[in-house]
Amino acid sequence: MKTTPSFHSSRLRGARGGFTLVEMLLVLMIIATLAAIVIPKMVGRGKQAKVTAAQTQISNFELALDSFEVDNGYYPKSGGLNDLVEAPANATGWKGPYLKNIPVDPWGNAYIYEYPGKHTQNGYDIVSGGEDGRVGTDDDLTNWNTKKS
Repeated sequence: MKTTPSFHSSRLRGARGGFTLVEMLLVLMIIATLAAIVIPKMVGRGKQAKVTAAQTQISNFELALDSFEVDNGYYPKSGGLNDLVEAPANATGWKGPYLKNIPVDPWGNAYIYEYPGKHTQNGYDIVSGGEDGRVGTDDDLTNWNTKKS
């Protein structure tokens, strides 16, 4: 015996073949809302990550410079941070290398080292020019003012 499909079952099969325009717009609205919330937070995190990386590297320089000073009785002078990687000619107590290499800051610029320091009494100054790459602006990261962010 052959049965014919009921009106109700054939209607359900054909009625839901895809998404309606309203459903698609609703999904796009949800995605746009999430993107508007998440993307700015992710962008801000990238900047903060670079600032934190620069502050950490400055701290690493401080540790290496202090170790150099303990071994030699003075901080590097004319050779600057390179004296932490390669022994200067006049360093009789050098037990380095104190660092494997001298990295650039997270923005691709060289750190600036000065001894004697203008801002650190009886010490040295280390500066990253920050995002703009210029020393003396508000985004500088230094060893004498580590509270900047």
